[in-house]
Amino acid sequence: MSAKSPLARMKEKFGDKAKLVQSLEKLIGEELWVARTNKDKGLAHVSNSKLMRLHAVFSEVKEKFGTRERLIDAILDLEKRAKDTGLRERLRAWPVPRLYDTFRSTSKRVGGPATAGAPAKAMPARAAKKPPIPAKKAAVKAPKTAPEKATEKRKPARKATRG
Repeated sequence: MSAKSPLARMKEKFGDKAKLVQSLEKLIGEELWVARTNKDKGLAHVSNSKLMRLHAVFSEVKEKFGTRERLIDAILDLEKRAKDTGLRERLRAWPVPRLYDTFRSTSKRVGGPATAGAPAKAMPARAAKKPPIPAKKAAVKAPKTAPEKATEKRKPARKATRG
């Protein structure tokens, strides 16, 4: 069984691309959207898969946070940098999908809530490390001196035999 194409998923959920663009434009407003689209083309010329992802991200952000500013505040709170005005200004230039991806990855990294208002899951306790098993101590041999090396019996060289 193969996965459905973006066109099939879009038609199944919205009917046609115009309805998808309309529903996306309802979600994006001054509080969520950073205007970076081409003024001549608009959202109608964006691929179906990208529009579907934008719709999913904007729906989730609108539901959980309401505005970009609240999303930025949540990221800064997770990173414990709420007073960092430089980072806040830098985050304000980012589009919502990038901010939401940052929020999700930061919440995973710090063990915070994956969604706003949801209780944080308890991190599983790590198993205590077992002490290493002591290796058997090898007998320590003193290095041989030059006269001892000379008196050692040497193995006779093997004679080559034909056979």
